[in-house]
Amino acid sequence: MAVFFFLIGLEIKRELLIGELNSMKKIAFPLFGALGGMLVPVLFFIFLNQNPETFKGWGIPMATDIAFSLAILKLLGNRVPLSLKIFLTAFAIVDDIGAVLVIAIFYSGSLNLMLLLSALILLAVLYFCSYKGFYSKFLLVSFGIIIWILFLKSGIHPTVAGILLAFSVPIRQKIDTSTFIDNLISITQEIKKTAIPDQPILSKEQIEEIDALEDWTNKYQSPLQHLEHKLHGWVAYFIIPIFALANAGVVLSSNSELDTSLIRNIIICLVIGNSIGISTIIFLARKIKLIEIPKEINNQQIVGVSFLAGIGFTIAIFIASLAFENSPMYIDSAKIGILIGSFISAVIGYLVLRFNKNSKINIADS
Repeated sequence: MAVFFFLIGLEIKRELLIGELNSMKKIAFPLFGALGGMLVPVLFFIFLNQNPETFKGWGIPMATDIAFSLAILKLLGNRVPLSLKIFLTAFAIVDDIGAVLVIAIFYSGSLNLMLLLSALILLAVLYFCSYKGFYSKFLLVSFGIIIWILFLKSGIHPTVAGILLAFSVPIRQKIDTSTFIDNLISITQEIKKTAIPDQPILSKEQIEEIDALEDWTNKYQSPLQHLEHKLHGWVAYFIIPIFALANAGVVLSSNSELDTSLIRNIIICLVIGNSIGISTIIFLARKIKLIEIPKEINNQQIVGVSFLAGIGFTIAIFIASLAFENSPMYIDSAKIGILIGSFISAVIGYLVLRFNKNSKINIADS
């Protein structure tokens, strides 16, 4: 999961620097939505929970699974405007920041300050290198492993190290587009001139030019964008499925005990808490003119997305495993609640958006 959170960190940094979170005007709309999606489900859980042993699960319903929620929007195609997809992406990223902070503060063990300080010093070295424009995959991986171990031993959950490491990856290229194109033209001309007629192999000069092209390509690529692109496939098709297979299952037998109240509370918090919290906060913020909502997004679409925010699969299960690590019964109960609540949220959100009265207008506008 540290790699999963590393990818989230890359996405957060990109959005903060050049994306949908790089100004107060852009961040206001998803920020208020994320606040409603985190605070209200937590308040619902605290109000509904009557068992002191399950109180630690209050963080479970606050996490939105960006992959599954965006997948539902993708199924709807051009029935939803692009601005709604951007809102959900930005909202989920703000929500991820909140989830990471909650994990770091409330779901970590007792702190070993010396080990934590050592990890922060290594992070500072990486940040300084990034500031100076120096980037090395070998240094990042080497320091990353050590920092991960130090966080693990210090008492802070090591997935937080993934986020902090991601922030050390530079986003800027070493050369600009015009310089790269000039060199690309030069290399192309040299390859043509040094070609061996009627030979299926490259000349020595061509091999040297291709090596030069690879070097220039590495300088032209944004390290952050390159890593994000490379990791998406691994995370989507390997890490998350492995996590799901290892953690989403529930072992049931005739002797199994489940906490039905915990299951019910999580379902209510995911479905009702998110839908009420997000839509109410957004409508209130718009009423008092704290935010501006794009004209192509209507109230029904906001309600639909607020239901999709109740899909809390990956991070919600992860928080449940941290909250109830010594209680298999509560973990199984939480997982059942998360799976049922996420499914109900996905179905309601899809139907609300699918039968949105302005869906035909969206198709025409597209």
